Amino acid sequence: MAGDTKTNRLIHESSPYLLQHAYNPVDWYPWGEEALQKARQEEKSILVSIGYAACHWCHVMEHQSFEQKSIAEVMNKHFVCIKVDREERPDVDAVYMDALHAMGLQGGWPLNVFLNSEAKPFYGGTYFPPQQWKALLHSIAQAYEKNRSELNESAEQFVQHLNRNELEKHGLQQQNHHIREEDFKLIGHNLSKQFDRKKGGLGDAPKFPMPSNYLFLLRYHHHTSDQTILNHLHLTLREMAYGGIYDQIGGGFARYSVDADWLVPHFEKMLYDNGQLISLYAEAYQATREPLYHDVVYETINFVERELMSPEGGFYSSLDADSEGEEGKFYTFTKDELHEILGDEEPIFSKYYHASASGNFEHGRNILYRRITDEKFARENELEMDVLEEMVQTWKQKLMDVRANRIRPGLDDKVLTSWNALMLKGLADAYYVFGNKHFMELALKNAHFILEHLKKEDKLYHNYKNGKATIDGFLDDYALLIRAFMRVYEVTFDKKWLLEAKHLTDYTLENFFDETEKLFFYTDKNTAQLIARKKELFDNVIPSSNSVMATNLHMLHLYFDEEHYAALSTEMLTRVKDLLLKEPSHLSNWASLYFHKLTPTAEIAIVGPEAPEMRAELTSFYLPNTIMAGTTTPESNNIPLLEHRVAINGKTTVYVCYNRTCQFPVHTAAEALKQLKEAEQQPKFPSL
Repeated sequence: MAGDTKTNRLIHESSPYLLQHAYNPVDWYPWGEEALQKARQEEKSILVSIGYAACHWCHVMEHQSFEQKSIAEVMNKHFVCIKVDREERPDVDAVYMDALHAMGLQGGWPLNVFLNSEAKPFYGGTYFPPQQWKALLHSIAQAYEKNRSELNESAEQFVQHLNRNELEKHGLQQQNHHIREEDFKLIGHNLSKQFDRKKGGLGDAPKFPMPSNYLFLLRYHHHTSDQTILNHLHLTLREMAYGGIYDQIGGGFARYSVDADWLVPHFEKMLYDNGQLISLYAEAYQATREPLYHDVVYETINFVERELMSPEGGFYSSLDADSEGEEGKFYTFTKDELHEILGDEEPIFSKYYHASASGNFEHGRNILYRRITDEKFARENELEMDVLEEMVQTWKQKLMDVRANRIRPGLDDKVLTSWNALMLKGLADAYYVFGNKHFMELALKNAHFILEHLKKEDKLYHNYKNGKATIDGFLDDYALLIRAFMRVYEVTFDKKWLLEAKHLTDYTLENFFDETEKLFFYTDKNTAQLIARKKELFDNVIPSSNSVMATNLHMLHLYFDEEHYAALSTEMLTRVKDLLLKEPSHLSNWASLYFHKLTPTAEIAIVGPEAPEMRAELTSFYLPNTIMAGTTTPESNNIPLLEHRVAINGKTTVYVCYNRTCQFPVHTAAEALKQLKEAEQQPKFPSL
C-alpha cells in the first residue's frame, strides 16, 4: 500500500486507520472545515467513508476500490472525499449511521454516505464490490448534476428526521415514576426470555459479550436470590472463558464469536471489551468465589498490560484480527506445530484444548478451547491437580514463546479517553475485589496519565497520540471517566479523585445538558456542531453515556448531598422506564440504576487509622448497592458524607447510613455487615 510515495492529506493525521489510507490515490480529506468548505465553494457532493482499524470489510473495500486508480479518478472528479475513523469521531458516525437507518438500510462498516454540499445526507450504504461501487459513483454524480433540487429536498427530510426529539422517536412521552418490585422482576423476566440456555449468552450467533447485561443479572440475583439467573450467569461466564473467544494461551477476549458456541472468534481484541470483562469477572468472583473467574481477571489484565499499555500509562485501542494476511493466524496452531513445540506432551495438551489433525479453523489450524473443569480433566486422565496445573502453565509459556516470534497483528495505538476509563475502572474493580497492589499501581498510572494528557483546565479531550490530544471530549468520555474516578476514590480514599469526578459532572451539566428532554447531548455545546446533535439512550456493548451519567448523579448525590443530582438521576430514569420494561437487553445499565433505586443505596463511611484495611475486609463481600468513603485523618475532607464522622476513642469506626440516617457506629467489619444485611430485609420503597 505504501509503495506509491504520493500521499494525500491523511498523512498528517494520527489515527492508524486514517494513516492506512494516506497512500490511496483517492484525494482523501479528514473530517473538518477544509473539506466542508471546499464542497460548499465548488457545490460538490461529499462522500463520507467511515470505518475503523480492526474492521475486516473496511480493509477489503480499501484494497478493491480505494487503492484502484481508475476508481479513485471517478471519486476525485465528482466528490469531496472524506475518510473518518469512527472511533475518533463517534459523533460523525452516529449522525450518518442514523441517516442510513432512516433510508431503510441496514447499518454496518464500512459506512459510505453521500451528502450534498451542506453535509446533509441523501444516499448511503455499507460495503460495495468494486464494479458496483464504480457504477454507483457515476450514477450519484449524474443524479447530483441533473436532479440536485430533488436530492436536496430528500436531504432536508433526512435532517428533519435526525433532529427529531429522541424520546418522542421511541414513544417515550410519558414519565413512569413508579419503582416497584414487580416491575423489577418483569425486567429480569423479559431479559431471561432471550437466554440461550444451552450455551449461555443471549440469542443465537453471532455472540457478543455484553457486560452490562450480566452486571445487571448479578444485581438481580443478589436482590431476588433467583437460582435460574445465577445458573445462567455461571453458564455464560464459563462458556465464554472456556471458548475460543477467550485467548486460552495469552489471556484477553476477542470482539465476538461468529457461532453460537463462543468457539470461532472474530479475532480482533478491543480495549473496551477487555476493560469491562475484567470488571464483570471480578464482580462475579466477588459474588460467587468461582476460581475460574479469578484466573480470567488476572490473565486478562496481564494481556492488556503486556500488549495494550503505552510506556506513558495510556492504553491503546485494539489489535487487528489479521496477521500475515490471515485472520487468527497469530493465535492458532496446526497439530504438527503443537507436536514440534510440546513433544511427548502434545497428545494430553491436544486433549485438554481440543486440537486435532484436521483442525477446527481454516488451513488445518486449531482454535484452542476447553469444555470441562481442571478437576474433572485431572480425574478423567488420572492426574494430580498440582501436576496438571503445572503442565498447563508450562504449555502456555512454551506457546507464548513461539507467538513472540510470529508476525504480530496490527496495533491501533491511539489512546481514547472513554475506553481508557473503562479499563481504569476494570483495574480499580479488580483491586477492589482482589487487593492486588499491582492492579492499583496500573490504575493510578493510567489515572494520572489521563489527567496529564487528556484533560485541560475543566474539559476533556477524546483522543491522544504522538504527544497530542486534538478532539474535544464526548459525553461518554466524561461519563465513563467520572464513574472510573469514583471507583478509584473508593479504593484509595484519596479525595482528589472524587472531587475530579464532581468537577467533570458539573462541566457536563453546564455544557451537555438538554433542559427540554432532561437528558444529555452526546456533544459539547462549545464544539463545532454537526447537522444534528444526538443523544445516546441505548446500552450497547458499551453502556450509553446517558445511563452512565444518570448512575453517576445517583452516586454523587450520596457523597455530596446535592439534591438536584438525585432529582435529575430519577427524572432521567423515569423517562426511559416504559421502554426498559419491554427491552431490557438494550437498556441493561438503566436496569442496574433501577436496582440502585429499588432499595436505598448504603452509604458507608470509614474513619480512623485503619480505614483502608477495614474497606478491604468489607469488599471481600458482594455489596453491589453501596458507596464507600473513608479517611485515616480527622481533618476536613470536602466530602459531606464524611463530615461529623469521627473515629470513636481513636479506633477505626464504620458508619452505615441510608437516606441521611445512620446506624449505630461500629468497630468491626462483621458488625457493619450485620447492619447491611438487616437493612436489606427492610420493606422496599413503592416509588421514586
